[in-house]
Amino acid sequence: MPGKIRFYLDEHVPRAVVQGLRERGVDIKTVGEAGLLSAPDTAHMQQARAERRVIFTQDSDFLRLHAAGHTHCGIVYAPQGTSIGETIHGLMLLHQILKADEMEGHVEFL
Repeated sequence: MPGKIRFYLDEHVPRAVVQGLRERGVDIKTVGEAGLLSAPDTAHMQQARAERRVIFTQDSDFLRLHAAGHTHCGIVYAPQGTSIGETIHGLMLLHQILKADEMEGHVEFL
């Protein structure tokens, strides 16, 4: 999984974050674009893994799945209430300093 991180954004991520990342040239896919609105979290993990994408979420259920041993290409978690600016800044920082293979099976907290 070499190269830049590509993100898979959970359905609760504000649209402004999606726009901000795209304006900065980040490769992202939203849950809606994947056709998986309201799907179980395990389906999102499977989709992201199939496309070699790092999940960005504000849903702590993904942290429980990670702790239970579910495989993934990386999870970035930010608690609810994290501002749009902080979220974009944090994701851009990860995108700039980490390679996709460094995120494999790893969780980062914003």
